[in-house]
Amino acid sequence: MGVEQAPTARGKQAAKGLNQAAAKDERKTEAEIGRPLKKGAVRFDERSKSSDGKSAGTKQKI
Repeated sequence: MGVEQAPTARGKQAAKGLNQAAAKDERKTEAEIGRPLKKGAVRFDERSKSSDGKSAGTKQKI
């Protein structure tokens, strides 16, 4: 849930804190790997690959 969709002030504060924590974690990860993380559909494809390098769609076609 986004900050603006939260129905209460407490929910808005929690959503804002979650967004900040996620951004901090992303910056930490980018610093560790030495390059920016991929965004959007490219990131989805990268994250959906298993340890054997094949995506779920490729495995289902086999």
